[in-house]
Amino acid sequence: MAQPNRPAGPGPLTRLGRVAVRRAGAILLVAAALLPLLGLLGAGAPGALQLARWDAPGTESVRVQDVLRETYGTGNPNLALLVTARTGDVDSPEVVAEGQRVAAELAEHPMVTDVTAYWTDRDAALRATDGSRALVLARLEGDATETRAELADLSPELTQSNAFVDVAVGGQEEVSRQVGEQAASDFLTAELIVLPAVTLLLILVYRRAVAALLTVGVGLFSVLATLAGLRLINEITPVSTFAANLALVLGLGLGIDYCLFVINRYREERAAGLPQQDAAVAAVAVAGRTVIFSGLTVAISLATLLVFPFFFLSSFAYAGVLVVLAAVVGATVILPAALARWGHRFERPLPPARTGAFWERTARLVLRRPLVTGLAALGVLLLAASPVLGLRFGLPDQRTLPAGTSSRVVAEETQRHFVAEPTDILFAVTAPDDGLDAGRTAEYAAELSRHPGVFQVVSAAGTHRQGELAEPPGTDAAAMTGPDGGTLLSVVPTQDAMAGDVPGLVADLRDTPAPALFEFGGYPAETSDFRSVLLSRVPLMAALILIATCVVLFLLTGSVLLPLKATVLNLLSLGVMFGALVWIFQDGRFSGVLGFTPTGSIEPSIPMLMFCVTYGLSMDYEVFLLSRIKEEHDRTGDTHASVVAGIRTTAPLITAAAGILVVTFATYATSGVVFLKELGIGTALVILADATLIRMVLLPASMRLAGRANWWAPGPLRRFHDRFGLSEALPAAQPPPAKREPAPVA
Repeated sequence: MAQPNRPAGPGPLTRLGRVAVRRAGAILLVAAALLPLLGLLGAGAPGALQLARWDAPGTESVRVQDVLRETYGTGNPNLALLVTARTGDVDSPEVVAEGQRVAAELAEHPMVTDVTAYWTDRDAALRATDGSRALVLARLEGDATETRAELADLSPELTQSNAFVDVAVGGQEEVSRQVGEQAASDFLTAELIVLPAVTLLLILVYRRAVAALLTVGVGLFSVLATLAGLRLINEITPVSTFAANLALVLGLGLGIDYCLFVINRYREERAAGLPQQDAAVAAVAVAGRTVIFSGLTVAISLATLLVFPFFFLSSFAYAGVLVVLAAVVGATVILPAALARWGHRFERPLPPARTGAFWERTARLVLRRPLVTGLAALGVLLLAASPVLGLRFGLPDQRTLPAGTSSRVVAEETQRHFVAEPTDILFAVTAPDDGLDAGRTAEYAAELSRHPGVFQVVSAAGTHRQGELAEPPGTDAAAMTGPDGGTLLSVVPTQDAMAGDVPGLVADLRDTPAPALFEFGGYPAETSDFRSVLLSRVPLMAALILIATCVVLFLLTGSVLLPLKATVLNLLSLGVMFGALVWIFQDGRFSGVLGFTPTGSIEPSIPMLMFCVTYGLSMDYEVFLLSRIKEEHDRTGDTHASVVAGIRTTAPLITAAAGILVVTFATYATSGVVFLKELGIGTALVILADATLIRMVLLPASMRLAGRANWWAPGPLRRFHDRFGLSEALPAAQPPPAKREPAPVA
């Protein structure tokens, strides 16, 4: 049997492997003591982390938010009570009394400000068209974490029913609270599904229960270490609770993937005749190189989320880097120590040659017909990606939650029975001492009210609808002029406008000629600004990912062409992901089976997160396969034989690792939150496409077509790689003479 490449003695990974073997007992004791400590710290992370709102620091809407709070003592009405009359209408004496009572009770709460009710303000925007329902609006002061924690107790108290009215709780804060609550519940459900399913799959892959349990243990170590790290980071800077969901799936997935790489190499070395401890060192030296390069690509991909000025996305960057660090430590330190002690219980019960026979035949077929097989695979991928041409980005709403959720029901009832959307007010403010008089304020308010998406505009000059003064100034008119001489207007949009192009509405209002410099805020403006800033940073994020991963792959392979091809192939797999998001979630295919309501658009922040996650995971398999192909090419000098050998030895492992990752991510298909469904299903589909058509067909086909060009690099870059590229493998004692490469296939 051909001897696998041996570790180069002085290399850093070889030294790491030797330390892990020599200090195996101490390392295992420390790991055993550390695991429960991390468990205690990490278990409380989901409850200790924070919640976010849809705003972008430094934008116009956030400046308005600050002015509203500091100058006018007001802000978005983020809490809504829908009061439904059980008999009569909302103007009957019994319902009036109940509505006033509910409003008064709400106003007594210490965190509640700006209570507005139909029965106290007689605002037509707060009354349903058929008179059966009316609204009480209020503002909960505090950050998202504080207000939603308070709502957990307050919402059940406010939800009431008696002989005259039914009271239900809604509003943006209640929707967001229930999204977070659902996500936390889904996190626990996913844990209950993932752990036994993954353990069973690993037993089938390894055919050794001990190997499966230790691999799951390293995955759990990655998860718990990440959660504990996130909790500590949260003491310095805010970390989103949703980062815990990513920590679970990515921690298990990467921890298990990296263990599979190392254990597979250990088994090869043992089968080649190395003693147990030497085989453990060799596994770290060679497979550890793959693990480190793979970890770098995943960490870089997720770290690029830091270009977005939102702690919601920054939190995923922290989680990604922590997961990689923990998974790499688990696979290159803890696992080799275990192999040194119990490696004989990990060894394969069947000859390894049997496992790669199918993939070897597949590789030879692809290499014989690279154009035919490559074009066929490319056609399938382009067809799967084609729905992306209809991609439409939109804003989040209550349909993120499952049908029947109380806050979603309130939002849907409001949309059906009210002409206006008073919970989504747009606020317009001026600078201090703007010099506006009542006449010019009235003219501007009238002009804004003529916009087809506006129900009414309230100002110190009264309430304007469709360009006309509908109501004279009320008792609160003085509050529309700030103590600093500034002016405040509130613009109430129609239901139709909020169901349509909200960013377009905001842009049109901002572009309306004004007698002074007005800035617009409020929830519609905040979400629009969030989307605008997010999309403006996407090119920078994508460029950083592409450049950084190309550099990493160059350091791995020493080739200029292979990193570029890997980038193109990864973009193909990402096309499949975006195509699936459009076809399933935007257009609503399988919505009944999957249990969600399509919105006709995709909220952009989750696809950006998925872009980073899936790009990193796709490179995971790219690094593993290319690393083995390069190892064989360094030994034999024959690209054709190297590709066959690389696929024969890695394809079974890539298939197993991909299957486990698919199961891990697909558990979120059961989530009640659409964002998590998108993350789970989209990522699972990318992994499937990447581990089959891309890595097993397009990669070998493209390498066959490129021939010698696969390994080309200019002289300066070649010398740079020779000096800085990480390599731990030595050629066999007497390598065969290098074969002449065939010219690239035309």
